[in-house]
Amino acid sequence: MSAVDDVLERNREYAARFTDGAAPLLPRLPLVVLSCIDARVQPARFLGLGPGDAHVVRNAGARATPDALRSIIISTQVLGTRECMVIHHTDCGMVSFTNDDIRAKLRAETGASADDIDFMPFTDLDASVQDDVRTIRANPLLPKELEVSGWVFDVATGRLDEVKVLG
Repeated sequence: MSAVDDVLERNREYAARFTDGAAPLLPRLPLVVLSCIDARVQPARFLGLGPGDAHVVRNAGARATPDALRSIIISTQVLGTRECMVIHHTDCGMVSFTNDDIRAKLRAETGASADDIDFMPFTDLDASVQDDVRTIRANPLLPKELEVSGWVFDVATGRLDEVKVLG
């Protein structure tokens, strides 16, 4: 059975007991979360969120990329969120390579150049959180009153710790 077949079967079981069809379009909590795609990191679970509670934006490394910013702008300016949590995590794969490493790998495997892509790897977890919080705070398309905070989720303990960001 393929992975797609497996999750489709899980979806049939889920749909058979689905009761959240009336969840609101606007989130119950005025919150948007930027988190990583790592399969161990499940923001709804560790934040206690249910359907309709908050917006969750995910990408590799939980980075404040142009597309993440696009989603946060829509969340705040169209759908009413007023707080943003940037959540990176321990043992992140983004610390295991450099741009040069992944570009060389892609060139070798595909023959195509990825030289124009910044994959946004990092070496310092707290510094990456601080950078992303500052990037979001500095975006002129976001509400000035948007509260943006930075966090690290510990994949070994489930604990969420705040990263202080000055400025």
